[in-house]
Amino acid sequence: MRACEFITEHKLVWKRNAQNGKISLKWRCTSGNREGRVVPKLGDCDAALDIAQAQRMKKTRERNKIRQARRARRTKKLNPSSKLVQKLNKYTK
Repeated sequence: MRACEFITEHKLVWKRNAQNGKISLKWRCTSGNREGRVVPKLGDCDAALDIAQAQRMKKTRERNKIRQARRARRTKKLNPSSKLVQKLNKYTK
């Protein structure tokens, strides 16, 4: 048996789709390769990581981190679906 079959503390969280703004339930991994990330299925917590994709994202974040931070701050303040997700996650703890 795998170790992840015994771990049950993964958390359900609400997440907003950035493209269309729809809200759905996802899982936050508390163990496995993707610990701390939000994934659509519990089985994805143990999925192997794509090293090349991680390196590309590191470079992208390095180049655009200030712009991304400003955009994220504005979205979290003004977007109605973002505000709803914040409230839902606050009350489902």
